[in-house]
Amino acid sequence: MTAIGVRPVLEARGLVKRYGHVTALDGADFALLPDEIIAVVGDNGAGKSTLIKALSGALVPDEGEILLDGKPVRFHGPADARRAGIETVYQDLAVAPAQDITSNLFLGREIRRKGILGSVFRVLDTRRMQREAGEHLAALRMRIGSIRQPVETLSGGQRQGVAVARSAAFARHVVIMDEPTAALGVKETRMVLDLILRVRDRGLPVILISHDMPAVFEVADRVHIQRLGRRVAVVRTSEIDTGGVVALMTGATPGP
Repeated sequence: MTAIGVRPVLEARGLVKRYGHVTALDGADFALLPDEIIAVVGDNGAGKSTLIKALSGALVPDEGEILLDGKPVRFHGPADARRAGIETVYQDLAVAPAQDITSNLFLGREIRRKGILGSVFRVLDTRRMQREAGEHLAALRMRIGSIRQPVETLSGGQRQGVAVARSAAFARHVVIMDEPTAALGVKETRMVLDLILRVRDRGLPVILISHDMPAVFEVADRVHIQRLGRRVAVVRTSEIDTGGVVALMTGATPGP
């Protein structure tokens, strides 16, 4: 399923996850290659959300293994995945609307002043965070009036952009994006897709979970198709069309 001689950045082998009598993952495999955007698609109940939760540390699979840069890892929570360099942009964004852009970029990772002010009195190094926030946004070519403005004053696409910038700033291995264009208009969707491409171009491979087939074919290099808790195919977007992907998703066309 992967290119010959190319070691996946993130890989799953034989993942199983059961909820009582329901098997959400039934020996699922997955592989993300360096410098690529791979889309994960599937009908409701296909197990794609469960797969992504396992890869992001949100759940622990019952069986199987996950490998990062070829080495087995075991995540007991999202914090473990973040420490390993995997960042996730969730559909609900997880931003603090009343706080400014800088505060949101460093949410939970605030930088304290050096010396006794930071270690004892926990004073934040606001100037440094503002400078670095500006650098992160500039690296992704995001156009926002001021990093001091509250996130609640931004458009939906700009809020999504802040969440993407936060993940790109701290990820070392992988960025996972869960339905990043959901509920966005055409213009804002275009902005977010451009951001996803820029994240990839900076050397961070991206996992994109999306129901938006035009967006998938716009940015993804490959498509991982999930059905009945398993991977049924991985196809290059240059070698298939939307109809072919839907046929694999629904079982109208059997997987390879």
